[in-house]
Amino acid sequence: MASLDHLVVMASSLEEGVAWCEATLGVTPGPGGEHPLMGTHNRLLRIDSAAFPRAYLELIAINSEANYAYGTRAARWFDMDNATIRARVAQNGPQLIHWVARVPDIAVALQTLAAQGIDRGPAIQASRMTPNGQLQWQITVREDGQRLFDGCLPTLIQWGAVHPVDSMPASGVCLQDLHIAHPAANELQAAFDGIGIKGMAAHSAPARITATVHTPKGTVQLVS
Repeated sequence: MASLDHLVVMASSLEEGVAWCEATLGVTPGPGGEHPLMGTHNRLLRIDSAAFPRAYLELIAINSEANYAYGTRAARWFDMDNATIRARVAQNGPQLIHWVARVPDIAVALQTLAAQGIDRGPAIQASRMTPNGQLQWQITVREDGQRLFDGCLPTLIQWGAVHPVDSMPASGVCLQDLHIAHPAANELQAAFDGIGIKGMAAHSAPARITATVHTPKGTVQLVS
């Protein structure tokens, strides 16, 4: 079984991301941390619901002051080095760009996708420090950093003993629905089924991720 772990909203800076979150969702995101491996940092917001347990939203930005340890041989995760995406975020503000699926065995999930001709990238070990100790996880990152299927195919993650939602307070924001559309809907649906994402349908339409969330400001749709 696999399930949605978190939504990825990219911002040009964390300051812009926080301002967007407050204006759009009506709440201030909680603390996050640094990703030394990728030269990025984030802020987090719990958005779990009965339909999406342990889900959260990640506001992520490139940290211009950080050393980029991974940059000598690969691109950052989530297509964050893609010039078109960076320009769009710079012009239009923070934007939903991707989602991440939690899997119980990342090696098996990668083998399943590989059998379908999908190179999701190797699972790398990552970690960051928090006030409650170190978070550790394995996550798929391609050498070219690509998200695949225009961001509609999730990056895969397998957490260690601790999940970040365990220490997050309720935010008043709840994820109600995630709608995935892509011209190659059949291939995308086969990938969803292969890694065990239940109740997730890929619709045949121009590529788009639409997350419907209930917030203190009412119902809001985040669209990639």
